[in-house]
Amino acid sequence: MFVLAADVVSKSIVVARMPGHAPIRLLGGLLTITLTRNGGAAFSIGTSMTIVFTAIAVGVIVYILRAARNLRSIGWAITLGLLLGGAAGNLLDRIFRAPGPFQGHVVDWIELPHWPVFNLADSSIVCAGVLVVLLALRGIRLDGTRPIPEASSPQPDTSASDTSASDTSASDSSVPGTPEPDYPKSEYPEAQSATARQADSPDRAADDGR
Repeated sequence: MFVLAADVVSKSIVVARMPGHAPIRLLGGLLTITLTRNGGAAFSIGTSMTIVFTAIAVGVIVYILRAARNLRSIGWAITLGLLLGGAAGNLLDRIFRAPGPFQGHVVDWIELPHWPVFNLADSSIVCAGVLVVLLALRGIRLDGTRPIPEASSPQPDTSASDTSASDTSASDSSVPGTPEPDYPKSEYPEAQSATARQADSPDRAADDGR
């Protein structure tokens, strides 16, 4: 609430001291302190839509208060604090200042060369907007986490299945009771029959001698 307090105090001092006073030029004209009334948004935008901007400010404050329950990020805490202080500071002007409740004109008092007159609440809102963009680009959420990139699906390991398949085939070939393959018979049947006759001849000679 430092932003809100600084905005309220600075506006009170300007309203009390600056009416009927000439603008105060500082830093060689780089900064000028003056007093203007703004019925619109930041930097005097939409001066005829005071009630609309009042409703928007109320909605922003309600959203920030609800989002603060899930706040775990220091960056987002600073950002929402700046936004809340700026919105509340200008909302108080719209509620309590002339010309009437919820139609009051915001007090602006800071002037830069070639730039609309603004106040501390306006600058706080702009800074909060810049921080929102930076945090969004970095992917930081309100709870301080970041989205986890989806990992590519791993390719199936076929080497293990091939190894198991080869082991299975090898074990099947060594199972007992597996019939032996039929080997081809000799291509020379005459040699086989001659060998058989030679083996039988001693037995026949022995029988003849008897």
